[in-house]
Amino acid sequence: MKENIVLIGMPGVGKSTLGVVLAKQLGYEFVDADLLIQKRENRLLKEIIADEGVEGFMQIENDVNASIETTKTVIATGGSVIYGKEAMAHLQEIGTVVYLKLDYDTLDGRLGSLKGRGVVLKDGQDLRALYEERVPLYEKYADVIVDEGGLDLEATLEAVLEQL
Repeated sequence: MKENIVLIGMPGVGKSTLGVVLAKQLGYEFVDADLLIQKRENRLLKEIIADEGVEGFMQIENDVNASIETTKTVIATGGSVIYGKEAMAHLQEIGTVVYLKLDYDTLDGRLGSLKGRGVVLKDGQDLRALYEERVPLYEKYADVIVDEGGLDLEATLEAVLEQL
């Protein structure tokens, strides 16, 4: 196993929540990449997207994720990290990439307003279009895929640990 575990997946799948519990279980550190972005930029994600636009935000996200240097850490990424080629190449190099997969209907039920969450949406794009665009990218970059369908946090944790 590589020195870090990188969690990828759609907004709302529980990357940050699971990441904290997984880190405790393994005795690892925990890093939330979205918080690193906010700290570096001194703004909320939604403010960065509003100020810089989708492309500007994704460049910042790519830069921040490509510069994460850590060991024995669970890294929860933002859902749009998979658009950053440099970031994903770096994360694959330093860690085992785990895709937390959730079916569309369950995800749709979990997510409230996407705008309020600082989710990267192109003009006119809705959740289904975003989901269909991202799933192949998550699958492409994943070393491990964990289907969370019907699983609670504890069961998801067990599934991740089994596959690692």
